[in-house]
Amino acid sequence: MNAISRNAKEKLYFNIFRACGALVVLTLVVIMAYMLMGSLPVLSLDFLTEPPRGANTLGGIVTPLVGTICLMGIVFAFAIPIGVLSAVYLSEYQGKGWGARFWHIVVSNLAGVPSIVYGLLGLALFVTFAGLGRSLIASGLTLAILSLPIVISAAREAIQAIPSSLREASMALGATKWQTIWHHVLPYALPGILTGIILALSRAAGETAPILLTGAAFYMSSMPDSIFSQFMALPYHIYAVATQTMAGMNGSPVVYGAAIALLMLVIGMNLVAIIVRKRFREKYRW
Repeated sequence: MNAISRNAKEKLYFNIFRACGALVVLTLVVIMAYMLMGSLPVLSLDFLTEPPRGANTLGGIVTPLVGTICLMGIVFAFAIPIGVLSAVYLSEYQGKGWGARFWHIVVSNLAGVPSIVYGLLGLALFVTFAGLGRSLIASGLTLAILSLPIVISAAREAIQAIPSSLREASMALGATKWQTIWHHVLPYALPGILTGIILALSRAAGETAPILLTGAAFYMSSMPDSIFSQFMALPYHIYAVATQTMAGMNGSPVVYGAAIALLMLVIGMNLVAIIVRKRFREKYRW
């Protein structure tokens, strides 16, 4: 009787978990289908290759699309190296005293700070104090700071998950601590680090408040000619069209088309990271 009861409970829990997983997938499918149906009138190659016109309610999205890609490049160039090296220091060099607990609390709290606060920080630090003005580089650096706690937390967890026996075996053969970290710890931790990179870039790609305060323009007919120029970006473009134009308030297909493009950009970055992560996971097994 007890065995039957345990089996019934196990089956019940399994069905609950399956339903929760199916609900998540169904939500994504419904969102994608809703936006795809709304964007069908504008989806074409011209939509991706033409700049906006007519107060952003006509034309394409090439200008905000390129601006978003440039932003992601800046975030990747600054946030990823600094975040991973910070995680290496916190995991391998700092020790386990009160300092380690203090920095763990700081990083965890920074990950929960609202994005508008980072926008105000970027406005004061990069736009005003550093004299960068409302520009692509100011927005990119602001998003890089926003992404740092996510990268640090994920990289730190991945590095700490590597067995200490791997480090001991490497140093027993004469390798230095840094050689051990560079050639053994980081390659084995890379799948987990890439997960953090995926989450950080995905969050940065969809943020509106920080770039609104630090450099995003409502409309530009041309691409930014340098990192010190203003730019258009898909999140702000979607917000502006949806809230500042009558066509957007009435459900303009441009809004849904831009949203689909942003989702595809994020999914594309995720797919690349997943493929790289899979290859490293197959190569470095422990």
